[in-house]
Formats: sequence, C-alpha cells, structure tokens
Amino acid sequence: METNIPKNSAILSALLQADFTTLWRNRRSFRMVLLVPLLILVSWKGLVPKLGGVFVLSSCITIGLTSIGLMGYSNSVARDRDRGIFQRLRVGPVAGWTIMTSRLVVQIAMIVLMTVLIFVVGYFFDHIEISASGYLVGLLMAVIGSGVYLGLGQAIVGLIRNPESVNSTTRLVYFAFIMIGMFGEFGVLGKEVELLATWSPYGTVRKVLAAGLAPATWNMETTYAFFASVAYSLVFIIVGVKYFKWDNK
Repeated sequence: METNIPKNSAILSALLQADFTTLWRNRRSFRMVLLVPLLILVSWKGLVPKLGGVFVLSSCITIGLTSIGLMGYSNSVARDRDRGIFQRLRVGPVAGWTIMTSRLVVQIAMIVLMTVLIFVVGYFFDHIEISASGYLVGLLMAVIGSGVYLGLGQAIVGLIRNPESVNSTTRLVYFAFIMIGMFGEFGVLGKEVELLATWSPYGTVRKVLAAGLAPATWNMETTYAFFASVAYSLVFIIVGVKYFKWDNK
C-alpha cells in the first residue's frame, strides 16, 4: 500500500506559513525587537555630526541583529520546545532541517525589514545619506552578519534546555555585548577592552557593516573582521546543532 508523503517543498511552505502567522500573532514582541535599534537611532541624532552617519547606522543595525538573534530567535525556539511543538512536528514526516530553515527564513525576513527601517529613519529623521551601493552592500552584510547572532542564539538553546534559563542567559549576553561593544569601541573602558570589543562578535559585525555601508572604505582590516565574523558563525552553529535537542528533557 502506497503512502503519500508530502514533498519537502510543500512541508517547508506550510511551515513558513505557520511561522509567519505566529510572528504576526505575536506582533507586540515583534514590534519591541524592531523598536530597540530605531529608538537608539533617533536618540543618537546628535552624534551623527561627531561620529558619522555610517558609524551610527552600523551600530544600530548591529544592535538590531543582537536583539533578533538573542532576544527573538533563541527565546522563541526555547519556548516552542518547552511547549512540545517540535516533538509534535517530528512525529510526522517532517525533516528537522525544514523546521529550522523555516524559523531562520522568518528571522532573516525580520532582519531585512529592520535594516530597511533603519535606512528609512536614518535618512528622513537623522538626514544620513549614503550611496545606492552602500544601501545594497550594507543590507547584504546585515544578512551575512546575522549568522553570528542567529548562530549564537542556536548555541544557547542547544546548551541550555530550560526556557527561563535561556531567557536570562540571552538577556545577560545581550547586555554584555551592547555595553562592552558600544562603550568599549569608544575607548572609555581602557585600551584592552577597546581591543577586545573591536574583535568581539559585536565589533567584527559592526566593522563589516560600516564598510558595507561605505564600500570605498573596505580595507584589509575589514576583510579580517569579515573572516572573524564567519568563524564566529561557524563555531556557534556547530555547537548549536551538535547539542540541540528537540525536547527539553
């Protein structure tokens, strides 16, 4: 007797529809994740003449990537795993990669939306103007840089199963990244911390984003930062995939 097993493309399409629907129903938390970098962008308007529009835009996008990867992705995966959603999906003819691909596509769509909103607010409110190539390359670098934070979020839910512990850990890591990354790059925490912040996940992603927004400034140090970001992504993804469990037991 033949059984009609749906194709992976049909399964992925159904999962994407369900995940986007869930995102829309939870739009309050979705709006909060998007608002964080936008509020920082608006509040930093006075810094644009001092630090430059590219620095402000790249910093806000980096903060947005951190918010989506840590506060959004990791907590939603931990919450759904605790509710048994992944277990129920795995009972059917659903490949694990389709489940996670659907989740990641939703997150990347959020990242694209967040980046575009930052460009729009930066242009109309902060009067930050960059070239057309800067917008395109900057958007591409935002998507590539998201691998660092989505990978880190995956690593956290892979190593920690309790959703409350995941939530508290992501908040701590988020705070550390923002505080050390931002203030460390300003040099107010000392030279050692400044160097650490520059080559931290926050610093490398921000540096690559800044060069993407102004392609003419891309240099060898930016290339090193790009490779460092890729290395961070690979390490986080490998850890996250290796230790991830579909249930919280």
